[in-house]
Formats: sequence, structure tokens, C-alpha cells
Amino acid sequence: MKSVLDQIDLHGLTVEEAIPLVDRFLERAYRARLPRVWVVHGRGTGTLRSEIVTYLSRHRLVSRCARADRDRGGTGSTQVEIID
Repeated sequence: MKSVLDQIDLHGLTVEEAIPLVDRFLERAYRARLPRVWVVHGRGTGTLRSEIVTYLSRHRLVSRCARADRDRGGTGSTQVEIID
């Protein structure tokens, strides 16, 4: 059985490139019954982070999202809780 990663790295991508990848990532995580995952977007200018957090906050498979703990990337990463 193929394992599902609990993290996706979006470094170097545009918002337009990142959104479909995040959507597929969340679908796989949901099907694998992962309770939480991390979206690594980096710190940069904050544009990617801001757009990704907005997208996540409206996604049907996300119960909540917040900045990741320091050991998981802090402001450069968002922790995502997947719905049951």
C-alpha cells in the first residue's frame, strides 16, 4: 500500500500552481484518514501563505488551520486539521 505523506512543500510555486496541488493533497490525506497535515509555504513575502490560509479556511475537508508549531515550520508552515 502506498503511504500518504503528512506534509506538502510549496516552496517556489505561485498561488495558481499551489492551489490544485493542495487540493489533491487534502483529498489524499482525507482518504488516508490522516487527522492533520502540514502545508509548507515558506515565509517570503507572505503572499503564498496568505492565499493558502484563505483557501484552507474555506476548504470542505478542513475543520481548522493555524500557524504550525516552531518544530514544524512556524510561520513558514500551516497546520491543517482534517474533518472526520
